[in-house]
Amino acid sequence: MKPRRILIIEDDQAMLSALRLGFEHEGYLVETAGDGAKGMRCALANDSDLLILDVMLPKMSGLDLCRQLRASGNKTPVIMLTARGQEFDKVVGLKVGADDYVTKPFSFLELLARVEAVLRRSHHIDAIDTYSFGNIILDFKALTATKAQKALDLSIREFNILKVFVENRETVVTRDKLLHEVWGYNRFSLTRTVDTHIVKLRQKIEDDPKNPRYIITVPRIGYRFMG
Repeated sequence: MKPRRILIIEDDQAMLSALRLGFEHEGYLVETAGDGAKGMRCALANDSDLLILDVMLPKMSGLDLCRQLRASGNKTPVIMLTARGQEFDKVVGLKVGADDYVTKPFSFLELLARVEAVLRRSHHIDAIDTYSFGNIILDFKALTATKAQKALDLSIREFNILKVFVENRETVVTRDKLLHEVWGYNRFSLTRTVDTHIVKLRQKIEDDPKNPRYIITVPRIGYRFMG
């Protein structure tokens, strides 16, 4: 198995050096950038398996960098580092497309565990190659989707949500199960983030998002996938 490539974008040089040494010791190939502008260039130019991205960066913030990456179609998993623990920052980070976040200060072992969990989730969807329902075709291996033969822009997280639904079709999928399977948390205070992602996913796959045909809400519990 070839080594995984990690791009670390962090302006604290001491932390950047420590993270580089730690991940190289664990067998990862590591590239670094000390500001958002350079980080964006590296992220677009290189085929990284994962990005570790500080929120507060010179020249371009981590939030703006992540937002622009996703807007460009880049689906590389992102873990955000933030020195601020407020709920607002966590919500914004997830909404712009981050896959996970770690609040400073943190231990290297905690960050390593988060990295391994995100990488497992991003590659686990290969277990199902393709699936179709209605006029939608999902290719979980190529991470592509079409609706009525037109390209459908889905994020890695949305592919993972759909994978959970496909594996549990026509049965009730609880919010807790989605949080565990997709976000990697056993407990998570921001349970509404599931509902936010479902709303966005419905807007992409449903003909009438307000009257969904495929992702049906089960009040107070979760959802049932009828694709």
